[in-house]
Amino acid sequence: MIRRLDVRSLVAAFGAAVALTSCGGGTTQTSAPAGSGAAPTAAADSAGASNVTGKVTFTGTPPKAAPIKLSSDPFCQNANPGLTAETEIVAPGGAIQNVFVYVKDGLGNRTFTAPAEPVVLDQKGCQYTPHVLGIQVGQPMQIVNSDDTLHNVHGMAKANKEFNTGQPIQGMKMTHTFSTKEVMLPFKCDVHGWMHAWVGVLDHPYYAVTGPDGTFSLKGLPAGTYTIEAWHETLGTQTQTVTIGAGETRDVAFAFKAS
Repeated sequence: MIRRLDVRSLVAAFGAAVALTSCGGGTTQTSAPAGSGAAPTAAADSAGASNVTGKVTFTGTPPKAAPIKLSSDPFCQNANPGLTAETEIVAPGGAIQNVFVYVKDGLGNRTFTAPAEPVVLDQKGCQYTPHVLGIQVGQPMQIVNSDDTLHNVHGMAKANKEFNTGQPIQGMKMTHTFSTKEVMLPFKCDVHGWMHAWVGVLDHPYYAVTGPDGTFSLKGLPAGTYTIEAWHETLGTQTQTVTIGAGETRDVAFAFKAS
């Protein structure tokens, strides 16, 4: 059982300026005031003015959100009562949230500069926020602990280096960069087994994550023919091929159903 007393003791042992080193490279960590916890900044448009837009929906009877038992950590129980699993979030109208949609193929040998602005992954209310996000190779990811309890950030990479870092102090931040593309890279907290997140690491900026209305937009694509993939953590993947001319907007739709 995780007790608040255990966390307080750990904080006292390390002190307010504790800095921990990850098991893999590319990570630095500091103790600082909590960040804003904002969702990742959208990728900037690249050359071209063509767009792919669309919506992801669910057919059939949507699953019910499973409740999460938080009694192992009193902080979590008090901070986020009624927390439910984010594995399948379907709106009443059938829209699916947290689908990662991206250009899988068609960009050829084009290269793209990684943004300097970091993408933020927060731990707030004993859950990762956002649950699904995208980032470019070489772009910094800032991982924040906004909770007054111990979290453990475990990036279970395969193409990149795996890392596993503790964040015992509220407001701690660590910065990590990925060296190669990987779709999708799972995150978990080894302290709180229900905490999961998914990160799409790409070498280009053409990706999006569906919100509550299930819509997405891939902006600023050069004219061409592309394979667009929609990924969901439990429903699987779907792909479509779309051809767009200069200045055109093409709409595509993805429909998932329970397996």
